[in-house]
Amino acid sequence: MTSTSPRPTATPDATAFSARIRTASHEQHTEAESSTFMSDMLGGRLGVEAYTRYTEQLWFIYRALEESAAALADDPVAGPFLSDGLFRLPALRRDLDHLHGGSAWRETLDPLPATAGYAQRIARVAAEWPGGYVAHHYTRYLGDLSGGQIIRGTAEKTWGFARKGDGVRFYVFDGIGNPAAFKREYRALLDALPTDELDKQRIIEECKRAFALNTAVFHELGARFRHTA
Repeated sequence: MTSTSPRPTATPDATAFSARIRTASHEQHTEAESSTFMSDMLGGRLGVEAYTRYTEQLWFIYRALEESAAALADDPVAGPFLSDGLFRLPALRRDLDHLHGGSAWRETLDPLPATAGYAQRIARVAAEWPGGYVAHHYTRYLGDLSGGQIIRGTAEKTWGFARKGDGVRFYVFDGIGNPAAFKREYRALLDALPTDELDKQRIIEECKRAFALNTAVFHELGARFRHTA
């Protein structure tokens, strides 16, 4: 039998793991987004030096994520989440070359203490616990595909970067043809995660920890940059 009546809109399953991890980490996510540093940067109240220092911290975080990826490619838990289209290090390298006017930064750059701790945590779970790696992968890359686009727009408007050009290439996912569809597929992978309930609870706690580590980076940046625009 056929019908011309519209199909009902599917209601998200609140018991699905992707919904649970998002709900459980909402408070920590909101705290990170509303930090003084991020609020000032998105409000155009900081100079390009602050944006540059923030981008430098991303280099260390994503190096920890992506240098661990090859060893996890065949892992049944973490492997399905790895996608070449997500990798950010080449874009970050190009952005930092642009922001520094050359490549000398590659030999001299040091992370903030909070950033070093964040990167060390990622490297540790990548080596010891694939589920924990998934927690950090989720908080970073899905955030880049969503809220990261707001940062890109602010950077282009505030500091005059070319649209999707050098300086903001980190936020440009040329390898992801349909970000909305990709995020749906990513959440489906979370829902199908081949691990037990105890490990899922640990992943949720690690997701909260990831947001807290990110917030600590924002706090250190905020202490160094106050309305410098």
